[in-house]
Amino acid sequence: MRLIFLGPPGSGKGTLAARVVDILKVPHISTGAIFRAAIAADTFLGHRVKAIIDAGHLVNDSITIRLVKERLAQADTQKGYILDGFPRTMPQAEALAEFSTVDKVVDLNLPDPLVLERLSGRRVCRNCGVNYHRVFNPPKKADTCDVCGGEVYTRDDDREGAIRKRIEVYREQTAPLIGYYREKGLLVDVDARPAVDQVVENFRKAVGV
Repeated sequence: MRLIFLGPPGSGKGTLAARVVDILKVPHISTGAIFRAAIAADTFLGHRVKAIIDAGHLVNDSITIRLVKERLAQADTQKGYILDGFPRTMPQAEALAEFSTVDKVVDLNLPDPLVLERLSGRRVCRNCGVNYHRVFNPPKKADTCDVCGGEVYTRDDDREGAIRKRIEVYREQTAPLIGYYREKGLLVDVDARPAVDQVVENFRKAVGV
């Protein structure tokens, strides 16, 4: 099954994807992971991505599309995939339609006040990237990752001003995508407010797996 996960920052796309990978046995593909892999592989595109990110800019549509197309051509995607963070714009959605057919687009619904609550408490391991939450999922030892012992910290983009800006950008970019996929009959809505187990159940009912 080929899926796209939409949802505002903090809606739990990555958390749900980790569970769905076990259910469907398909890879979870995030644009962040694709960018990191390209940089690590020291490719021409990887050099361009690194330069863009180091300058504090967003990777443009054309490069993002090329990298996603290359990733979806790999053998592990033959039975399907979960796309997280792509498409983010209408040009990306239109390009994706030219090289892959999507089965469902899952829109994780979370109101803005809850996005702010979730993200303002988020902590991330500086070493391995595992996510924690100051209230809902703190590390066992303060500021120390349970998995690797690395430093757990608050990213700059998880501070309130940055969060509000991220929400604004997401709503502006994603509204056209939601309409685009709803018109195609591909969009399913999933309530992202409950605990993870219930969100997984909501997902399974919405998608039929």
